Amino acid sequence: MFSNGASNFEYDVAWDMDEFWVFGYGSLMWNPGFAFEERRPARAFGFRRSLCVWSYVHRGTPEHPGLVLGLDRGGSCRGVAFRVSEENREDVLDYLRRRELVTNVYKEKILPVSLGEGRQVRAVGYIVDRQHVQYAGALGIEDAAEIVRTSSGQSGPNDAYVFNTLSHLKEMGIRDLWLEGVGVSVSARLQAAV
Repeated sequence: MFSNGASNFEYDVAWDMDEFWVFGYGSLMWNPGFAFEERRPARAFGFRRSLCVWSYVHRGTPEHPGLVLGLDRGGSCRGVAFRVSEENREDVLDYLRRRELVTNVYKEKILPVSLGEGRQVRAVGYIVDRQHVQYAGALGIEDAAEIVRTSSGQSGPNDAYVFNTLSHLKEMGIRDLWLEGVGVSVSARLQAAV
């Protein structure tokens, strides 16, 4: 158990991992914020990238929440795996916990990950807690697009978050058809509103 103030987090992190890898599926891919030895294309199995987390601050408000990415159950997700040196393991975990576990909407887990050449590793990843109040569930493309189009928070409009994510994924050669569908629908709605 890891204690953070009044909250307790239960982690599924195996401390006997031969190598320490971190899996990123959203902004962690292009803005990790920690030192790493190696960065590799990777795929996590059993989870998919999804706009499934209500944002009450950065991309929405409590009265009109926006949507941000979570790693939800089902399918697979292309992303990036970072290999972290043994001497940086504790510092990186501390940093990731401060970054990812602010509201406890994510759970820290060890994920089975396949690196680009097919090598299998285990990596620390952050999956959405389906029991958390911020879990938006599995939304359809059109429902997600309407929320994204009409939401804004302290970090700016929700549509800018989605378009920025799609731009980075494209630069990295990663296709996410569902998220691309949301982007197309948001663009069409924005053009129709002009």
